[in-house]
Amino acid sequence: MAHDASHTNESKSNSAVKRIWTVFIILSVVTIVEVVLGIFRPEFLEDTYLARMKLLNWIFIILTVYKAYYITWAFMHMEHETKGLRRSVVWTAVFLIAYLVFILLTEGDYIHDVYANGFQNWDF
Repeated sequence: MAHDASHTNESKSNSAVKRIWTVFIILSVVTIVEVVLGIFRPEFLEDTYLARMKLLNWIFIILTVYKAYYITWAFMHMEHETKGLRRSVVWTAVFLIAYLVFILLTEGDYIHDVYANGFQNWDF
């Protein structure tokens, strides 16, 4: 009987180690992609615009939100929680991050236009 309990503990320990390495590899790959894109800044991503912002910037934002989501998922142990709790935590954070990005980009674009072209009124 004691032999079975130690075997179960070993399999749980191996599973935890495997999970840690999986999280480490996924977050490392995403970070390496961000760093490589930041260093080399491919010209086609610099010259392509989507919603008045460079495609490269959109890729950085999406990868950063993905990392934040995955960190929440792995380190806050959200994969073991109920669907309602997971959604309330994760979707609230995703919504707030998206809203913050929208506000920062909108206001930043306006401030850039003011510095570049002088005072401008927004026509609503």
